[in-house]
Amino acid sequence: MRGTLKLAKAEVNRLRRNKRYFIFTLIFPVMLYLFVGKQHAHAYGVDFKAFYMLSMATLGAFSGALTGNAQRIAQEKKDGWIRQLRLTPLPANAYVISKILVSMVITVPTVAIVLLLGRFYGNVHLPLWQWLVILVTIWFGTTIFAALAVAIGYRFPPDQVQAVALILYFGFAILGGLWFPVSGFVQKIGETLPTYAVVKIGTDVMLGTSVSLGLIIGLVVWLAIFTGLATLAVRSTAETI
Repeated sequence: MRGTLKLAKAEVNRLRRNKRYFIFTLIFPVMLYLFVGKQHAHAYGVDFKAFYMLSMATLGAFSGALTGNAQRIAQEKKDGWIRQLRLTPLPANAYVISKILVSMVITVPTVAIVLLLGRFYGNVHLPLWQWLVILVTIWFGTTIFAALAVAIGYRFPPDQVQAVALILYFGFAILGGLWFPVSGFVQKIGETLPTYAVVKIGTDVMLGTSVSLGLIIGLVVWLAIFTGLATLAVRSTAETI
């Protein structure tokens, strides 16, 4: 486990110097919130400023875990970095675990900054325990998409993985209601997605209503599905990289 943590630490240090990564995962959701977040409306029963704070924090964390990770994994596979790691004493799952840990670490600044904007720019006032529950829910959501990033990063070459990641990104973001609230038939589709579940759990917490057990189970199921896909992708390419 110590080796896995060292690998994760090295990855975090490397990403700190990646300006493109932080522009996409941090600046984009922050700017969207600054321009859109102060609408005088309601969404899912809460003030729009609170909803958009939650959705932009989720968007930043989700995009950081998925799009950036998938591209790097595919490139590292092509460059032979994964093959080199297999020659070390690290356990076979160290690479996958380190990527998930890194996603959980590097998405914290994005989530924290957007939540702070919500508090001091959007005047969103919540009890401390609600802030913590929202933070943990978004944080857990990052593990789901970090696992998906491993799956597609292993499965597709670098020239294809970016397109695949972007299609998944837009699908989960739009249908899950991160850019704008969804309703009607689109909402029926969105209700099956983890992005929608994260936002809905957050709005239910803000309203002080009981969170549906189905939403929590749904997140766990999605994590299991994507972890399973990642495991299959790693095993299927074990002899080829």
